[in-house]
Amino acid sequence: MTFSTSQALMTSETPEEYFDRRRHKRVDLRLPGRFLTQVGNDESLSTINLSCSGALVQSSTLPDPGAELVCYFDDLGRVVATVVRHTGEGFALSFNVASHKREKIADRLTWLLNKDMLNLSEEREAPRHAADVPAQVIRANGHKLFCRVLDISLTGANFECKGVAAPRIGEIVSAGSIPAEVVRTGIGGFAVRYLQKNERGAA
Repeated sequence: MTFSTSQALMTSETPEEYFDRRRHKRVDLRLPGRFLTQVGNDESLSTINLSCSGALVQSSTLPDPGAELVCYFDDLGRVVATVVRHTGEGFALSFNVASHKREKIADRLTWLLNKDMLNLSEEREAPRHAADVPAQVIRANGHKLFCRVLDISLTGANFECKGVAAPRIGEIVSAGSIPAEVVRTGIGGFAVRYLQKNERGAA
């Protein structure tokens, strides 16, 4: 997997720094699923949040900390995981996966997180290269820009928007339903960084 030019411009990070942060970034995403206990019982669960290295899940069944489970998450697939601790609603999991599998999970999470908010169609498996997909960006003054998504990630997106003036750097826009800050502009396009929850009230 390569570190794209647009991501480097948007984050000012080295590839190693980007993937290390991306590996531990948790996203709020509800995915139903099931897990098999060590004694072969089939139980239901639903994720509360997850990353490519672990998940917080809700379940009425609480396996013992340290137990190894085989989990099946809708839209994500099979993952072997270890129970880390119990929580108020369920338990926390650490995924037992190789680095290449972890990157595949991260790519799938990127797609699942962005596809509804940006109205993307399920047409390709590489969500960070979702080229030629239409999207709408609303500027701070309420003006709507009809653009195309060039690539997306968990932290931002790169848009093509020909024939109109691009938003200025620092402008707060809405990319789909996601508040975002314009971090780069160029001829025929611009890039945004999604605002974190604690930034949205001040924006």
